[in-house]
Amino acid sequence: MYLTNEEERTLDGEFGETLRKATEILVALGDIYGADQLIPIQSAQIAGVSYKTIGDAGLEWISDLTGTVKVPAILNPAGMDLERWQDMGISETFARKQLEVIQAYKDLGVRPMCTCTPYYLEGFSVQYGHHLAWSESSAVSYANSVIGARTNREGGPSALAAALVGKTANYGYHLDENRQPTVSVSVECELSGSDYGALGYLVGKDVGNRVPLFNMNARPAPDDLKSLGAAMAASGAVALYHVEGITPEIQRMDAEQPDETIVIEKGQIDEVYTNILGEDGDAGTDIAALGCPHASATELETIADRLANRTITKQLWVCTSREVAERHPDLVRRIEESGAMVLCDTCMVVSPATEQYQSMIVNSGKAFAYLPGMCHVAAQMGDVDECIRKVCAPDED
Repeated sequence: MYLTNEEERTLDGEFGETLRKATEILVALGDIYGADQLIPIQSAQIAGVSYKTIGDAGLEWISDLTGTVKVPAILNPAGMDLERWQDMGISETFARKQLEVIQAYKDLGVRPMCTCTPYYLEGFSVQYGHHLAWSESSAVSYANSVIGARTNREGGPSALAAALVGKTANYGYHLDENRQPTVSVSVECELSGSDYGALGYLVGKDVGNRVPLFNMNARPAPDDLKSLGAAMAASGAVALYHVEGITPEIQRMDAEQPDETIVIEKGQIDEVYTNILGEDGDAGTDIAALGCPHASATELETIADRLANRTITKQLWVCTSREVAERHPDLVRRIEESGAMVLCDTCMVVSPATEQYQSMIVNSGKAFAYLPGMCHVAAQMGDVDECIRKVCAPDED
């Protein structure tokens, strides 16, 4: 792997221990995956934020670093709403540790916006062809597939290392040859809303880490593509996909139809909704959660409309980024008038608050895949209307 003179000096420790460690991580990854060099990146999105997942060891590692990131960098969702953590039932001990994690990242110049949808943030522009170092699986999928940027699915340490150095190793999805479709998916039914998450849940399990090319009659909106990619990344390891006639890169590349084709029919989609994952699958529904990945303004408006004149009697969480919520206070107000709670900075998958419940209904294929294993909570899929119906007053069913 070729290193410039400055990169070699950085690896030798001339510019401090933090940059030496960061460069060492990037070079090690480059050596493992056969990279030829380090390349500049436009931004970083860093996982390893929830204290639930990184614990004291992760906090100590981050706190030992010094310096400032060289590119715009933001964070993955934390384990709690950084302002309303008490409303979620988060303990003071956890909250203190979580805030220490956020401060450690802030000390490195990382912007303390905790979201899995960084492409919604103002001043965090991502464009076609940009090279990135992003961590969160759904964000990686959206950047690669819907925007046409280029990033591997980085681990938290490697994304932070890339942010500190301003570069990443040139391998994987940064290279043209690895972005070609390798399996075709023929969707033989109409789709809407949460169906895209159900589709992604099914396809991810079949294709693993390959690059699927979808052929479908529907014309998915960006939010639909977000749900599709998020679910495939959770049930499989899909970091890049194409949709014929929709996503930008497939329309520019000279790609052949792959030899293998997977066919998805309506009955398979319907079966996802009837499945309940987890040991307490017959325990009823304790809580509904929407916004995984974080809800866009369009999704918040849909939820607000569906909640009009309804009363929530159990729990309904709507997760979004703080910036989106602050830009749309009227939508937040309309949602919370029903008794639902709009949560920022966090999500149902990475927060210990989820573990208070036995059974959760979600409209997200990603959450559906993750909840039983990561949170020990039974999970059921439903569209927005079904999720609301499960937690609203009985006479409003």
